[in-house]
Formats: sequence, structure tokens, C-alpha cells
Amino acid sequence: MRIHIAADHAGYELKAHLLEHLRAGGHDVVDHGAYEYDAQDDYPSFCFAAGEAVVAEPGSLGIVIGGSGNGEQIAANKVRGVRAALAWSTETATLGRQHNDANVVAVGARQHSVDESTAIAEAFLAEPFSGDPRHQRRIDQLAAYEASRQS
Repeated sequence: MRIHIAADHAGYELKAHLLEHLRAGGHDVVDHGAYEYDAQDDYPSFCFAAGEAVVAEPGSLGIVIGGSGNGEQIAANKVRGVRAALAWSTETATLGRQHNDANVVAVGARQHSVDESTAIAEAFLAEPFSGDPRHQRRIDQLAAYEASRQS
């Protein structure tokens, strides 16, 4: 699977771990930065790049990482076509895919151990969208609003 990954300084070390871990697992992982540790970097551009790549490649998924994951989720969700879920457990990662067909997961590197963060990412990547009509109906409503900005 193609995975687009991005992180700011707070997620830099976790991103490096996930790059290696996911590639060892056979995934094609594309790094959208940060490419070096800089305590003053800003997450939005990295998250925009990862989100845009996910939207441009249907079937790919994304992972954005920061200190809490909150800002990264918000930034990724500014990209039209991204449905980013903030996951704080394997259950929320699974539900983000299963119920919301999330195509990007946000993880807070300062909130979890490396092992917990890895499990969250793996749960997200492994879970398919359920295809349940009620969930699809809701996703369609979100997409229609995103396109027209009218409810």
C-alpha cells in the first residue's frame, strides 16, 4: 500500500520509526517532511503535502504526526477530499476507517509510546471502510458540503 507520511519537529522521531517499520512491512511510504529536526518548523505545509498526495492517489492513505495530532488533523482536513481522523487508540483508528472512510490518521507523538503509536498506525492501515450505507450517506453529505459550502 502507498502511504503518505508527514510530521513536524514533535513527530520527527516517530515518523522516522514509522518510515522504517512500514517499509519493512512491505509498504511504499512517501515522506513529505520534515526532512530534518527543526524545533521552529510549522506543521501545516507538511500536512497539506501529505493530504494532497493522498487525494491525488486514490487507494493510498496518510499519516500525519505532531505533538498532540490536533493541529495536524486540522491542517490535513483543509485539503479538499481528505477525511483525517485523530486517533488516540487502536479502536479510534479502526473506527475512523470503518465508519468514516478516513484516508488520513493523525497521531500525537507526545501522547503515546512508540509501540502504542505504531499499533495505532497499523490498526488504521489494516482496517477497510465498512461500506455500510448509513456511513456512506454521511460521508456523501460531508463531501457535498465540502464542495458547495452549503448545508
